[in-house]
Formats: sequence, structure tokens, C-alpha cells
Amino acid sequence: MVKQISLDAWQIQHLSDLLEKGSKIVEKTNRPIVLYRQTLEEEEESYEEIVCTLTKGYVIEQMVTSGGVLVPSFHQQFVFTIEEYPQELLRKSKDRFLEMIDFLDEQLR
Repeated sequence: MVKQISLDAWQIQHLSDLLEKGSKIVEKTNRPIVLYRQTLEEEEESYEEIVCTLTKGYVIEQMVTSGGVLVPSFHQQFVFTIEEYPQELLRKSKDRFLEMIDFLDEQLR
């Protein structure tokens, strides 16, 4: 059990470091990094999705409805600091957590 706690702590710190590095790039380029998009519901030409972006110092998750004749609208928005987001993501989805580490490792080389 102790080894698992240590591994989780290391992964949380590793993702925090990657998000911090990405945040510095965002600050220089003034362009947010899309961490992931997840389609929740799709109907004809419209869809509802979660868009997660990294900005300067924050991770923002937004639920967006758009497409077809619909004007894009935001239904929910959650703003997390870089320090608190890895633990929140790990609580929500271990798979997404690991995917984000892989994505950021590749993007920030």
C-alpha cells in the first residue's frame, strides 16, 4: 500500500510539473493548450463536449454545446489552479490522468 501511495504522489507531482511547464509556454505564446476534448452527446450536427484547456496558471474545464444551427454556449465552467488539478483529475479518472501525462510529455519535449 505504501508503494502505491508513493507512486500516486509521484504521478501527481509529475503532472503538476508538466502543467507548470505548459503554463509557462502559454504565457510566452499567449495561446492556451487544449489538454483534451470529450464528446458527451452527439445529435445530428450538434454536440455537447467537455473542453479542457491549460492557461497561464489555471486549468479550465468547460461544458460546451455547439454545432449545426446552435450558437455555441457554455453550460458549466470549472477553474482549477495547476496545483489542485492533478489530484482532481486523478479522483475523476485514472485513465484520463495517465493520458494527460503522456500527452504533455510528448507535447512539451
